[in-house]
Amino acid sequence: METKSKTKITVQATVNLPIDKVWEFWTNPKHIIRWNSASDDWHTPRAENDLRVGGKFLARMESKDGTMGFDFEGIYTDVKPNKLIAYKLADEREISVEFESVNNATHIIETFDAETENTLELQRQGWQAILDNFKRYAEGIKN
Repeated sequence: METKSKTKITVQATVNLPIDKVWEFWTNPKHIIRWNSASDDWHTPRAENDLRVGGKFLARMESKDGTMGFDFEGIYTDVKPNKLIAYKLADEREISVEFESVNNATHIIETFDAETENTLELQRQGWQAILDNFKRYAEGIKN
């Protein structure tokens, strides 16, 4: 049996908010639907999140013109509040999201297994765009 090494891609951002706020905005479906898109012509009309090991999540991602859409879903493999979220997608790709408190800000490091349909650079750009959108959303919330 041949095993194939998976290419990993990492994207990062520092959000100028305390870690507990970042965690809430990252994990609560009422917030996920507001930031989870890579561009203005896509959105997430529905999100579900059972944030525990073995729990499932789903984010329905759709183009705003209704011509394309897919369910981004998986099962959590590790959850450490305010520190780490790890999950596996249906296609067996693994993702980890680390949260590090830096002064009064939060550094997010997201590492994911690349898929084979899109170039590595396109994947990196897409995931970075979503992370950047999260940063804009979270920092824009008036507490």
